[in-house]
Amino acid sequence: MLFTAGPAAGLGLRPALVLSEFALVAPGLILAALLRRPLMETLALEAPLRQVSLLSLGFGATLWLASLGLFEVQYSLWSPPPGYLEAFQRLHEALRPHGPADALVSLLAIAIAPAACEEVLFRGLVLPAFLRPLGAWGAACASALLFGLIHLDFASGGLSLYRVPFAAVVGLGLAALRLRAGALGPAILAHAALNAITFGAAPFADDPSQGLPDPRPALGLLLFAAGAAATLGLLRRFQPGTARLPAPGPERS
Repeated sequence: MLFTAGPAAGLGLRPALVLSEFALVAPGLILAALLRRPLMETLALEAPLRQVSLLSLGFGATLWLASLGLFEVQYSLWSPPPGYLEAFQRLHEALRPHGPADALVSLLAIAIAPAACEEVLFRGLVLPAFLRPLGAWGAACASALLFGLIHLDFASGGLSLYRVPFAAVVGLGLAALRLRAGALGPAILAHAALNAITFGAAPFADDPSQGLPDPRPALGLLLFAAGAAATLGLLRRFQPGTARLPAPGPERS
């Protein structure tokens, strides 16, 4: 992903983001092909029904609310590294659309491509691979941790872990949805919705050039509690899927 982003930067920010996402998932897909795994079956890719699609988009919105609250609580306990919020603002400013077609391209770069590629890798390939040795919740936690680690940032000349806890919790929610629904489509839609809401809300965030805002831990806890409760409520509305996932437990001959 890092090796691709540099050379692709000459094509512009949006193409660089999309190509780096494809670079992230490509090794896993190549390995699955070399192992002669039937891709659609391995990934449990199927078009979700309309009701399931709407539930998935709602799940992404409530998970975004919970993650926003968690981020606010984290901010109260752990200050972001210098320049972190400014870099976030510059990225979303660079992606700000200048018309309907431009908006679609920005959504492709910031929401659709990351959702598809990251879900294929982490909830389509990694999560099922961990099921037998770790069980359902162990696999969910392990895949969520790996998902968190790809959100390491370079800040002030070094690696920053600031986004890792937030991303790992989001990854855990998406893993729970993948296991509950038994297919990858709902997790892709939920992830895309979460990213799209983040993109849409970015212009309304506090301007870090005016100084860091005061921590609001009470607000963060309230948002997290409300978002988590709504997310769990929506998760229960998904009918348990027949997953095409390998059953947890030891392999039997």
